Amino acid sequence: MNAPVNGLKNRTWSELSIGDTASIEKRVTSRDLFLFAHASGNLNPLNIPHLDVQNESSTSVVAPSMWIGSLISSVLGNILPGPGTLYRSQDFDFKGRAHVGDVLQISVTLSKKLECPEVVFDTSVKNAQGVCIASGKAIVDAPLENVFLSPNELPGLLMDEHDHFDRLIKEAKKLQPMPTAVVCPDDATSLAGAILAKTEGLIVPILIGSRLQIDKAAKEAKLDISNIELIDITDHKLAAAKAVELVHQQRATAIMKGNLHSDELLSQVVKKDGGLRTLRRISHVFVLNVATLDQPLFITDAAINIAPDLATKVDIIQNAIDLARACGIVLPYVAILSAVETVSFNIPSSMDAAILAKMADRGQISGALVDGPLAMDNAIDMGAAKTKHLISPVAGKAQVLVVPNLEAGNMLAKQLTFISHAQPAGLVLGAQVPIMLTSRADNERARLASCALAQLYHAFLINGYSTFNLSTASE
Repeated sequence: MNAPVNGLKNRTWSELSIGDTASIEKRVTSRDLFLFAHASGNLNPLNIPHLDVQNESSTSVVAPSMWIGSLISSVLGNILPGPGTLYRSQDFDFKGRAHVGDVLQISVTLSKKLECPEVVFDTSVKNAQGVCIASGKAIVDAPLENVFLSPNELPGLLMDEHDHFDRLIKEAKKLQPMPTAVVCPDDATSLAGAILAKTEGLIVPILIGSRLQIDKAAKEAKLDISNIELIDITDHKLAAAKAVELVHQQRATAIMKGNLHSDELLSQVVKKDGGLRTLRRISHVFVLNVATLDQPLFITDAAINIAPDLATKVDIIQNAIDLARACGIVLPYVAILSAVETVSFNIPSSMDAAILAKMADRGQISGALVDGPLAMDNAIDMGAAKTKHLISPVAGKAQVLVVPNLEAGNMLAKQLTFISHAQPAGLVLGAQVPIMLTSRADNERARLASCALAQLYHAFLINGYSTFNLSTASE
C-alpha cells in the first residue's frame, strides 16, 4: 500500500483488524538531512552532506538513525491508522545504515488491538535490497472518528518533493529527436545545454554563430562538437534570420536561443515577411518545477507581450493550455490573476479576467477549466480560497497562472526561481515551431527541460493530444 495521492483518509479503532499493513517508499536526499539537522540541532558531521543541497551524489553520508525512525510516524500518521493517530511509545533496533540516494521501504503491520483506543504495530524500515535496517514496536491511540484531508490542505513541507522535469524529459526521450537551430551558442552554458540535449536524445542541433567563439566555448566546456553541423555567422541578427530560414527549408522543427538577446531572435521570428507568424499571437510560458507542488506550474506571459489587450490574452491563455496538455495535464486548471478575486471597476485586470472566464464558459477558450479574477493566494492555496469562501472549480488548484502584464509575470516567475528555488524552463508558442527562450542565466538543466517541452508540444500539435498523463507518468 502506497501513500494516497488524492488525500489522507484514516481508519478508526473499530475499523482496524489484526494484520492490516501499510507502507511507503522514500528516497534519502541531501535536503532531508539538512532539514533534520536544522530541526533537531544534531550537527554530527557524519550526518550532514558537505556538498550543495541539490547534489545527491554523496553516498558516504549516513542518515541519522532517528530520522529513519521518524519515517515510521509518516506511515502511522498519514495512512494507517492515519490522521488523528497519537503515539504512546515506540522502540527501535537499528540494524544497518542508510545513505543519500538509498530508497527505503517503511512498513507498519497491526499486531494487537488493546483496550480502545490503543493498538500495537510492528514497524520496519528496509533498503532496496530488502535488508532490514530498523525495526521495532509502536503503541498508538487510533482515531475514533473518520477524518479526510485533501493534499491541498497540507503544508508544503509535509508533501513529497517532486521533480516534474525528470518525468517530462523521460517522456520526451520516447519521441524522435528534433532538428533544432541553436542560435549563437557561443558561451559555455548555452553550448553545453544544447550538447546535453543532443546527448539525451532530445534534439539534433544545428549550431549557428561565430565559429571562432563557439569553438572557444567548446574548448572551455571541454565539449566535442566536431560531428555537429556549424553554420559560421558572426552577426547575431543574421544568425537569427538563418535559423528562421532553416525552418522554412524544413531543416529545423525548433529553435533554441543561445547567448543573444531575446529581442534579436524574436525580431526575426515575428517579421511579417519571412517570419514564423501564425494566426495566433506569439507568447511565452514559464514552466516551473516547484518542489512542493504535485504538478508543474505554468506562468504566462512573462517575457513577450508587455501589456496585452483582451484579444491577445485569449491567445496567451490558449497557448498555455495547449502546452499544459502537451505536458500530460489532461484538464488544466487556469487562474486568471488580478489583485482581487472579485470584479472591481477600478482594477482593469479584474474586468478582463471576468470576460475571459466567461469566454471559456462559452467555448471561445477551450481545453481547460478557466476562472478569474483570482488573487495569487486563493488561486494556488486551498486554505486561502476556503477562508474567502470562494466557490470556484479552479481556486486553490491552479496549474496555469495568467498574469495581467509582463511586469507582474516576470517578477512572479523570478521570485519563484531565485527566492523559492523553483527550477525554470521556458518556451515561446504561437509561432510555426516551438522556440526555447531560456534566460542567459539559466543552467544546462533548464535548457534540457525546455527542449523536453518543445518535443512534447511539437508532438501535441501533430497528434492533437498528449501521449501520456502526467499524474501517472511516474508509475
